[in-house]
Amino acid sequence: MTRHQKRLSVPNSWPVERKEATWTVKAGAGPHGEAGVPLLILLRDVLGYVDSKKEARYALNQDSVLVNGQAVSDESRPIGMFDILAFTQRDEYYRVFPDEGGRLALTPIAADAADSRLGKVVRKQQVKGGAFQLTLHDGTNVRIADDASAYSTNDSIVVDNETKEIVAHFPYEEGALVTAVDGQHAGEIGDVAEITVTPGSGSNTVRVVRDDDSEFETIEGYVVVIDENFTGSEEGDD
Repeated sequence: MTRHQKRLSVPNSWPVERKEATWTVKAGAGPHGEAGVPLLILLRDVLGYVDSKKEARYALNQDSVLVNGQAVSDESRPIGMFDILAFTQRDEYYRVFPDEGGRLALTPIAADAADSRLGKVVRKQQVKGGAFQLTLHDGTNVRIADDASAYSTNDSIVVDNETKEIVAHFPYEEGALVTAVDGQHAGEIGDVAEITVTPGSGSNTVRVVRDDDSEFETIEGYVVVIDENFTGSEEGDD
């Protein structure tokens, strides 16, 4: 299996220029599937903190780069939507958030906001022993400690990076604040005005109203419920 990735075939969400060179870094195994961006690309091409893979490996070996609260030593580790990057020596913290066009971008956040991360619920199932478990968009599984009936697919939850407990819950419903993460409206934010259930195997659709009262429509799988704190930079907030 090749250890390289052609730039022309990378997912649209990757923040790389496709025509600058033929090859780029290939993401390793991990969360987010094929959409995950190798950490090296963020360190080198987006932030400019390193100039080479060798420099990245040295920096990561200092245990000062955290992803969702955990030190990372693999420069190919996939990074994806809503992950939290912390650079402890620099006292810098970022949330991975889709910008207009669907490319993943780094949004600066305050230090206390880096203690937890948002996840979209893509599956809810009962596991051995009778407890319920939620599977998030990046493949993470979260055990439900309270009433499982309160959670549904397409909801969003906020998980504490240390305890792995759910600290906030945002239901997917009319009136919810959402962002589109794929499709032609990727990166746009608004309130759910209407959810249309499509009979059969077709995708449900959602009508979203922006702040300026204009609207767009997209499929249900392309939107994620968010909190107002996710709509902009939180750096320096109280």
